[in-house]
Amino acid sequence: MRRLEQGTVGFRLTPTEVVAKRKLSQNKPDEVVDTIIAELESGTGAYVDPRLPAEMRRAHEALRAARSAAGGGVVIRGERPDIVANVRLTGAGRLDPFGDDVVDVHLANGVIADIAPAGALARRGAVVDGAGGWIIPGLWDHHVHGPVGPHLVAQREDMGRMASAASAAAAMGRAPVLADGRRVGTGFRDALWPDAPTLEMLDAATERRADVPDQRRRAQRVAELRRLPPGGFRPLDPSGMLREEPAFEISRRLNAADPATSDVLVGEALAAAAARGVVGVVDLDMAWNAEAWARRLDAGFNTTRIRFGIYPPQLERAIAEGLETGDALDAAGLVRVGSLKVITDGSLGTRTAACSHAYPGDPHNHGILTVPPDELVALLTRATGGGLSCAVHAIGDLANSHALDAFAATGATGTIEHAQLVAHADIPRFARLGIGASVQPEHAIDDRDLTDAIWAQQTAVPYPLRALADAGANLLFGSDAPVSPLDPWAAMAAAVHRTRDGRPAWRRAGLDAGTALAASRPSSGRSPVRRSCPVMSPEPRRRRPRPARGRRARAARGRCRRRSSPGASPIA
Repeated sequence: MRRLEQGTVGFRLTPTEVVAKRKLSQNKPDEVVDTIIAELESGTGAYVDPRLPAEMRRAHEALRAARSAAGGGVVIRGERPDIVANVRLTGAGRLDPFGDDVVDVHLANGVIADIAPAGALARRGAVVDGAGGWIIPGLWDHHVHGPVGPHLVAQREDMGRMASAASAAAAMGRAPVLADGRRVGTGFRDALWPDAPTLEMLDAATERRADVPDQRRRAQRVAELRRLPPGGFRPLDPSGMLREEPAFEISRRLNAADPATSDVLVGEALAAAAARGVVGVVDLDMAWNAEAWARRLDAGFNTTRIRFGIYPPQLERAIAEGLETGDALDAAGLVRVGSLKVITDGSLGTRTAACSHAYPGDPHNHGILTVPPDELVALLTRATGGGLSCAVHAIGDLANSHALDAFAATGATGTIEHAQLVAHADIPRFARLGIGASVQPEHAIDDRDLTDAIWAQQTAVPYPLRALADAGANLLFGSDAPVSPLDPWAAMAAAVHRTRDGRPAWRRAGLDAGTALAASRPSSGRSPVRRSCPVMSPEPRRRRPRPARGRRARAARGRCRRRSSPGASPIA
C-alpha cells in the first residue's frame, strides 16, 4: 500500500486471496534443523501438531539424499549455500593476504561472513565446490531489450555478414518460411553496401520460392504494411525501408508472443546468460514491463535480478501507480523498477544519429533529434519529480551534448545509453554530473569499418571508452541484446582487445581488464544491490589475445541456481 491520502490514520483491507508457501528447510545447517524437528516432536502446548515435524523430517531427509547423490555436502539447485570452497580471489586494489592461494568463502544468509585458507575453518552446511576457480562479483548486462530466447533467435536469418543488398535479398529468398508465413532476417548493416536495397529486389528474390504464400496474400501483407498509422507505416523512401519508430514497432510486433510463450523465451535467454555468470540485467523492452515481470514472478521466476525500464508513453501511468526507481515488485527484491528510457536520436547505420557535422555525400543530413531539447528537459523534470532516474539514448555527439545539458538543467540522475560519438569537451561532463555511460563495446567492433567511413569527418571521439574511463566516468557495459549476444565476456573482450577474428586492434584504445570487469558489475544508483558471486575458470584477467564468448560459470548467489563446467577463454 502506498500514497494514502494525507491525514489518513487507518483503512480497512479485505483480502480476496491468501497464498501460503511451505518453508521446511529453514536454510540452516543440518544439526540446527534436526534440533528444531526434535523440539517440535517433543514439545507441548496448544500449537503442537505432529504433522509439521513429520513433514519437515520428510523434506530434510529428501534434501540429504539429494546431497548425497550429488557428492556429499555439495549444495544442490535451489538451496542456499553456506560455503563457497576452494576458490581464488581476483580483482584490482585488493588488500587481502591470500594472493592466488585457494580459500573458502563462508556465508551467512547470503552475505560473506569470513574468508579463510581452504579447510582452515570447519565446513558446515551446504557447500559449493569452486574446484580452484576464481570468484568474481556477479555480472550485469546494463542494456537489453526484452531478452529473446535462443529458440526465437534460431528462427531468424542472420544478415550480419551480408556484403550487398543483392546477397541479403538472396539470403532471404533461401530463408525458411515460418508457420505464420513470415521470413525474418536480422542484423543487416546496409550503410556500406555497394547497391541500394529495394522492395522490388526483395520481392523478386522471395517470390521465386514455391513455398511463398500466393500473390493475393503477399499483396494483402504489403497493403497492411503501407497503411498509415495507427494501422501501419509509411516508408521513409521508395525503397520501402522503415527506420526509427516505425522500425521499432515492427520489431515489437515480430517479437510479440502470447505471455506463456514469451515468458518461456525470456526464461531460456536468462538461463543461458546465468550460465555465463550473469546475475542481473537492465530490461529496456519497449512495453509496460511492470505487468510482464509481475506475471513472471507469480509463475516462479527467480533466475536473475531485473531492473526494467519505462518509456515516455507510460510515464504518467508509472507516476500514477507510484512506481519509483528501486521499488521492488517482490519481497525478495529480485525485480525492481529502473529508469525512464528516452530515445533522442537515431543510429549510425541508418545515418540518423544526430551529429554536429554532416554525413558524407549528404551535406544537409546531420541526423535527427527525435526528442527536441526542451521536450527532453520536460521529460527528465517530470520523471525526476516522480522519483524515477533517467536513461537517455544518445548516439551522435549533438544528441549527447543535449542529453548532458538536460541532466545538468534538471538535476536528474541516471545514464546516457550508447554514447557512441562524444565531443571532447563533453567527455569529462559524465563524471562531473555523475551520469553513467551505459555503452556496448561489441558495437565498436561491429561498426569499426562503418565508423571510419561515415564518421571520418566528425571531430568528436567515436566509441570513447578509454577516454571516458580516464576522465572518471562510471562505465556500464551492456549488449543491446538481441542486437549483440547477451554475453558480458564478449563485451569485456571487445573493450579490452578492440578487435575480433584476428584483425588489428581498432584505434588501440582498449581498456585494462580490471576496468572492463568493473563495468560489468551492478550499478547501485538508487536501487539496493545485493552482490552475487560466480566462480570462473581460468582466472578472468589472465592475458590471452582472444575473445571470451561462451564462458560459463558456477554461480554462488543467495541460492544455487545452476552447476555447470566453467569455460576456457579469459578476457585479457
